[in-house]
Amino acid sequence: MSSTPLPRVAPPAITSSGLVFLAITSISWGLNFPVMKIILREWPPLASRGLAGLVGAGLLALVAVAMKQDLRVPRHLWPRLIGISLLTITCWVSLMGLALVWLPASEAAVIAISVPVWVSVMAWPILGERISLTRAFALAVALGGIMFLIGGKGIDVSIEKLPGIAFGLSAAILVAGGTIALKRFPLAMPPVALSAWQIGLGCIPVTIAGFVFERPSFAALSSTGWASMVYLTVIQFCVAYVCWFAALARLPASTASIGTLMVPVIGVVASALMLYEPLGLRELAVLALTIGGVAIAMRS
Repeated sequence: MSSTPLPRVAPPAITSSGLVFLAITSISWGLNFPVMKIILREWPPLASRGLAGLVGAGLLALVAVAMKQDLRVPRHLWPRLIGISLLTITCWVSLMGLALVWLPASEAAVIAISVPVWVSVMAWPILGERISLTRAFALAVALGGIMFLIGGKGIDVSIEKLPGIAFGLSAAILVAGGTIALKRFPLAMPPVALSAWQIGLGCIPVTIAGFVFERPSFAALSSTGWASMVYLTVIQFCVAYVCWFAALARLPASTASIGTLMVPVIGVVASALMLYEPLGLRELAVLALTIGGVAIAMRS
């Protein structure tokens, strides 16, 4: 008896609402970099990002319940969920927060967007996806942008920023490893519920480390600091994630992924406007090289 092939599922068409949700996501994540830099003037990186993540995870859990998504985690998924959460959330929240101590927000945003490039590199030995000439070229272009970022202002300046660069690149590479792990060992859970669990589990060790080693004081937060913490909690950890999944439901995945390339653009421009960070030919060249490499990697 011949088997009937299953019909191919067509990707969702591009809708105006999907583009709106994608724009909200990109703007929210892009503004996170200068906002986090503002918070660091009053609160240390681990405590601020960890605590905001925990509260944001709680809000996401409420959204998941409102959307009637099941929050229960199957017993066999717990080790996988914890491991992936440590890579994708704990490493990102802690290391990128530490990177912002040494780096301008605009430069941290450029390093952060390199994650898809590292994913394409790791996909070869782990997932068996061969590195094509296109991917190799994409890697060279993106790394060229990062190297220009590191050395473009002289070796003395680069040495001062070396800890921030090391933390930022480590965050990007470890998150890429978590992304590969998620592709290799997928977590079959509703998306908003899964994000709530990942952010919550990932931010627990960051919050503990922050309050043990940094000993932050709530009295140290000014009205601007509190407003920034609210933004980080509600917008960056909650609204942006909900809008991201709404965009994915209304747009082809390739369109949504390439649309997130606006995140570093917004981060660089917002940092120039909010923090008076430099925005000249060097910064624009670094941004163009890095985004160009990532775009090529995504297309390949």
